[in-house]
Amino acid sequence: MDSTPLRLDRDFRLLWTGQAITTVGRMITSVVLPYQVYVLTGDLLILGALSLVQLVPILAFALGGGAIADAVDRRRLLLVTQLGLAASSVALVLLATLPAPPILGIFAAAFAQAGFGAVDQPARASALPRLVPPERLPAAISLSQIVFNGAAVIGPALGGVLLSLTSVAACYFVDVVTFAAAITAVLLIQPIPPHPSAVRPSLRAVKEGLRFARRRRPVLATFIVDINAMVFGSPRSLFAPLALDVFRVGPAGVGLMSAAAGLGGFVASILSGWTAHVRRPGLAVLVAVGFWSLGIVGFGLATFSFPLALLFLAIAAGADVFSAVLRSSIVQLLTPDALRGRVSSIHILVVTGGPRIGDAEASAAAALLGTQLSVVTGGLLSLVGVVLLRFAMPEFAWLDMADATAAAAQEEAGHEADDRAHEARAARAASEALRELEEVE
Repeated sequence: MDSTPLRLDRDFRLLWTGQAITTVGRMITSVVLPYQVYVLTGDLLILGALSLVQLVPILAFALGGGAIADAVDRRRLLLVTQLGLAASSVALVLLATLPAPPILGIFAAAFAQAGFGAVDQPARASALPRLVPPERLPAAISLSQIVFNGAAVIGPALGGVLLSLTSVAACYFVDVVTFAAAITAVLLIQPIPPHPSAVRPSLRAVKEGLRFARRRRPVLATFIVDINAMVFGSPRSLFAPLALDVFRVGPAGVGLMSAAAGLGGFVASILSGWTAHVRRPGLAVLVAVGFWSLGIVGFGLATFSFPLALLFLAIAAGADVFSAVLRSSIVQLLTPDALRGRVSSIHILVVTGGPRIGDAEASAAAALLGTQLSVVTGGLLSLVGVVLLRFAMPEFAWLDMADATAAAAQEEAGHEADDRAHEARAARAASEALRELEEVE
C-alpha cells in the first residue's frame, strides 16, 4: 500500500477521512435495508424489486450527475449530495420506528438514497485527479478502495451485531450520525472549480461523454467486463435468504457474509500497491475477474460449510478489488479533465447499476432455480463472459498503459491548443468587428 497521498495531499486526506467514517454507516444500511424488507415480506421477488427501485435513480441520474460535476464546483456538489444522503437515512429511521413500516415508504427512501448517491459518486471520482498529481492517482484510488472495503468489514459486522442487540431504527440512526464527518470534511477542503473548457449540463454534454467512452476502447472494455461480473456473479441480494434459510445462522450471518467480502477486499486493498506498476492492466483485470467468478462458484457450492463459504467470498472480493483499482486507473488516466465527470458517471453507472441488476437477476433466478443454483450458475456465466471478452476485444488484454497514457496526454494537449487557437480567432474577429463599427461611426 502506498500512503503517500495521505501524507502529502491535505484535501485528499480530509475527504478520505470523512468518507471512511460515513461509509461505515452506509455499509450498515446496505445490510439492514434488504434484511428489513425480507423480514417484513418474506418474498424473494419483493427483495429483488428493492434492487430495481435502487437501480432506476442510478440509471436516471448518474449520467446527468456526471455532466453537472463537469460544469460546477465539485466541492459544492458533494456538499449537496451528502446532505441529501443524510436526509434519506433520517427518513429510514423515522419509517423504522412505525409499528408497521410501509414497504412503499421504505422503497421511496431507498430510491432517494440511490439518486443522491448516483450524483455523489461521479463528483467524488472526478474530483480525485484534482486533489492529487497524476503520479499519485493510482495510490489514491487504492486508498479509496481501502476505505470502501475496510468499511465493508466493519459496517456489515457492526450491522449484524446491532440487529441482534437493538433494532432496525437504531442501525439507521448510526448511519445518520456518521454523515457529520463527511459533511465537515467537504466544508474544509478547497473549492474544485470546473475546467475552463467545461460546458453547461445538457443532453449534448452527456452524449459527448458517451461518445468518448465508445471511441476509447480500453475505457469501454472496463465497463463491459464489470457489467459481466456484477450482473451474473453478484450474490449480495441472496445473503439474507442464504443466512436464514440455507446456512441457518440468523441475522448475524447476514452481516458476516458482507463482512467476509469486505475483509477480502480490505486485505486486497492493503496489498494493491503493485497495481500502480502493472504495464498491461487490461490483462490483469481479466485475470482478476476470472478469480472473482471462480470464488463465487466456490461460495455457491460450499453451502455445507459456512466458514468455507465465507472464505470463498473473501477470495472473490479480493480479486474484485484488484480489478476495481486497475479499471479505475485506466478510466481516470485515459480521460481528459473536461470529460472526467461524465466518463466517471458512466463508470459509476456501471459499478453501481450492474450489481443492482445482478441482485434482481439473482433473486429472480433463486425464485426459479433455488438459491444455491442461482449463485453457482451466476459465477459460471461470469467466467464465460471473461473468456468471450478476451477474444472479442484482444486490444484490451494487451493494453500498454505507459503508451496509452502518453497518447492520451498528447491528445489532450492538442485539444487545449485547438481551444486556445479558437479563442484567439474569436478574439481577433471581435476586435475587427469593433474596429469596423468604430470606423462606421
